[in-house]
Amino acid sequence: MDARRETDGVKLTASEWNVLSCLWENSPRTVMQLVADLGDRVGWAKSTTITTLRRMEEKELVRVEHAGKGKLYAPAVEREQAVIAETRSFLDRVYQGSVGLMMSAMAQRRELSAGEVAELRAILDQMEGGERQ
Repeated sequence: MDARRETDGVKLTASEWNVLSCLWENSPRTVMQLVADLGDRVGWAKSTTITTLRRMEEKELVRVEHAGKGKLYAPAVEREQAVIAETRSFLDRVYQGSVGLMMSAMAQRRELSAGEVAELRAILDQMEGGERQ
């Protein structure tokens, strides 16, 4: 499985996001490197990390390379694809697929900083100019 894998049909659990975040930052990684990193980040025990990796290997979310007596893990899903799939899923579940409804809800609650509003304006201006991001 290569890193360009489509994630439309894949729903990542919070645990899978934790592992993939580590691997997106630095890969390949050994089990012990992941145990240390995930122990620091989320307080996982070694057994939790190993069990999660095994399940992710079965789901083809990680690539595994045998190196001597150990294994090296790398993501089989690109971060951008996972983020897009998760964003689509969230929008569909919570806002019936409407970005406008989500932005309206955030604006009404004053959830957006001035910098974020400026960033959104720049994105929309760029799109109106025919340049898609």
